[in-house]
Amino acid sequence: MTSQHGNAKYLKDYQPPHFFIDTLTLDVDLQPTQTTVYARSEVRSNGANPANDLVLDGIDLTLKEVKVDGHTFTNYDINDEQLLLRDVPQHFVLEITTACSPQTNSSLEGLYLSDGAYCTQCEAEGFRKITYFLDRPDVMAEYEVTIKADKAQFPYLLSNGNKIASGDLADGRHFATWHDPFKKPSYLFALVAGDFDVLRDSYTTVSGREVALELYVDKGNLSKAPHAMASLKRAMQWDEQRFNLEYDLDVYMIVAVDFFNMGAMENKGLNVFNSKCVLANEETSTDRDFHLIESIVGHEYFHNWTGNRVTCRDWFQLSLKEGLTVFRDQEFSSDLGSRALNRIDAVKVMRTHQFAEDAGPMAHPIRPEKVLEMNNFYTVTVYDKGAEVIRMLHTLLGEQGFQKGMQCYIERHDGQAVTCDDFISAMSDANGFDASQFKRWYSQSGTPQVHVQEQFDAQQQQYVLTLSQHHSPTADQPSKDNLLIPVAIELLDSQGKALSLNAHGVADNVLQLHQSEQQFVFDNITERPVAVLFEDFSAPVKVQFEQSLNDQLHIVRHASSDFSRWDAQQSALSGCILDELGRGEKAQLDEAVLATLSDLLNAALAGQEHDLALVAELLQLPSFDTLSAHFEQVPVDAITAVTEAFAQQIAEHLQVLLSEVVTQLSDDKQQSQQSVAKRALLATCMGYLARVDTQLEFIETQAHQGSMTLSLAAIKALILAQHPRSSAMLDEFAARWQHDTLVMDKWFNLQALRKGSDSFANLTRLYQHPHFSWRNPNRVRALIGAFAMSNPTQFHAKDGQGYALLGDALVKLNDINPQNASRLITPLLAWRRFDSTRQQLMKEQLERLKVLPKLSKDLFEKVDKALSE
Repeated sequence: MTSQHGNAKYLKDYQPPHFFIDTLTLDVDLQPTQTTVYARSEVRSNGANPANDLVLDGIDLTLKEVKVDGHTFTNYDINDEQLLLRDVPQHFVLEITTACSPQTNSSLEGLYLSDGAYCTQCEAEGFRKITYFLDRPDVMAEYEVTIKADKAQFPYLLSNGNKIASGDLADGRHFATWHDPFKKPSYLFALVAGDFDVLRDSYTTVSGREVALELYVDKGNLSKAPHAMASLKRAMQWDEQRFNLEYDLDVYMIVAVDFFNMGAMENKGLNVFNSKCVLANEETSTDRDFHLIESIVGHEYFHNWTGNRVTCRDWFQLSLKEGLTVFRDQEFSSDLGSRALNRIDAVKVMRTHQFAEDAGPMAHPIRPEKVLEMNNFYTVTVYDKGAEVIRMLHTLLGEQGFQKGMQCYIERHDGQAVTCDDFISAMSDANGFDASQFKRWYSQSGTPQVHVQEQFDAQQQQYVLTLSQHHSPTADQPSKDNLLIPVAIELLDSQGKALSLNAHGVADNVLQLHQSEQQFVFDNITERPVAVLFEDFSAPVKVQFEQSLNDQLHIVRHASSDFSRWDAQQSALSGCILDELGRGEKAQLDEAVLATLSDLLNAALAGQEHDLALVAELLQLPSFDTLSAHFEQVPVDAITAVTEAFAQQIAEHLQVLLSEVVTQLSDDKQQSQQSVAKRALLATCMGYLARVDTQLEFIETQAHQGSMTLSLAAIKALILAQHPRSSAMLDEFAARWQHDTLVMDKWFNLQALRKGSDSFANLTRLYQHPHFSWRNPNRVRALIGAFAMSNPTQFHAKDGQGYALLGDALVKLNDINPQNASRLITPLLAWRRFDSTRQQLMKEQLERLKVLPKLSKDLFEKVDKALSE
């Protein structure tokens, strides 16, 4: 690594801090360009590793004064991003006064202004932009925070914990003091000051304590707050019932801000949310919005115990809190809604994004071994694969065993900063489970491949499965070890009934693959069964199984797991696409698949398929990213040509049935599970019908008058079908919703999907749109992120215009918001997986970034790895 970007940090080099900070008192006097922060802390030496010098972290700060034990202290140096205090006592009171400029802080880290409100984001290393501090998660202190600001402009002054004092000051200013009784690391600190509309409620915990609930939103948005509040109350109740975990403070606050890099942040008792993850009502929001808000509100609340009360020792352990809490929010959504659909959503993320990350230059284990820029490890691997690893533990231990392990984990480590190994040890000790091989999931990167062979001996009445595991080298690890892989299984007879499993090594329908190759022999099997393997995606692996199309469709019809029905359908469709790649527009979808799709729609119309949202998923072709995962070199043009041909054939073959669906189903615009499912199926049907110019009146009516879900689905259907009415529909939508910024984000998203030669000029024109802002991550992701991630035909245009458009955006964002730029660069990192022409064009953009004179650490790490892989 170059000196410009510092040196990489390694997990193996972890050392406990030389000093601890037990208490921190902050006095923050808020001013746009000269906010003054006075910090008083009680510092003590780590007796096991004493030192004379104290090194504190700090970025973009003006140091005003340092005192040690009440006396001015001048024996210090400031280098780059550190304040070095020399020859300090072993136990002392440290006072530091600094100034910072929230108004010019466009990075959205530390303390910044968001649409006239002061806001903080300190995870992972933002607190060092507020004051000089030991900004690391294993330094945990008790905080008391006093905030001062103009009362008229900033009537609400919020921080962590419980409010203990407030009052007026001179010159129209006022103050509020907050005390958090629970020790926390600096990344969980939060401060908000502004003028908001407030939704108030309360929740009575299982032990009878009343907790005040407060949701702060921008003026005029109060009507969009009730769903998030209701979601919070459901999350609090669910955590008590499922995990026996109760909230611990007197108040729980959520603040919605428009300028935020992440979805939300779990700061103790004061969650700061991206506004799009809070605001929703039936007029402006989609079913997806309602679902995501409930999930994210739950996620941040669940962090109160799995992340806050028990936190990470160091940032290499990020999955300790994030993988576990993603698992918990997935279970929350599954318990409250459709388990199958929530599982499908999670697996889509794995197969489209996480598997691609494993195959690229940024491959890393869920517990990384080294890091240059910590923000780059807020990844689908750490979060989503981390959750799958937790889910495997749940599969192996069962619900009762998993809860025993959780109870042990919380009791042992409440109030501590711990490691992934500590979590595994608690699970292991509580259940007598040998986790030595399972722990490799934490340190080994890459997506395992499981090869499957089957044999049936009619005479012996035996069915034999031979499973073998294979681990390809990744950018970070050339060699791998065998893992413990749980394989959930169901065997179906010719009538679709599940067979009882009589085999050595089967426990609760789960096989344990732990060797390079293992055989599992099932006795008393009188006919060749159809195997449903990795039921409910029991392990994050790729499966190579030469299963016939007829067997796959048999699973679609009969598997007891609705997820496995969808999984088999995706496998069947993927196989058909791969088989036809060389035929382009002449590709033909197998008649048996078309017949299965017809059967599904007939069953839905007859009321025999009760989950219409599942039918909608079963009708959809695999995504471009899902199909790309099958190749070392992605055949862009062949994939898009065949999927387009298949989509057209499905539309033509099912035209009558699709029309019957949109004729028979009506949308009541309610948020019941049944209404949401109806809209899901209607949206899928419109996607196909637009291709054959059928039911156009219905589609246009939905675009004008339908719920937000169906309005967007109708316009999207016209765009993807390249229908001449799509432009007019987009214009009319914008005219109707130009007053609502979050709805306009959905409009930007639709614009990003447009195809044709004028699509690039259209995108760049939108940079001048009054709703677009390079400084707002939501706007940038809605337009440029959606284009790069969701429009493969245009992004991978042969002339490289798509790559150049993203490259231009990254150059601009490097100076404004490096963290946002680092998230958007992902599609370029896989440049080696494309044909030579596209490789060269993508590489040119990476090389262009690498020579930028002030390339951020966030981008440098990814660009450097991509080019040197």
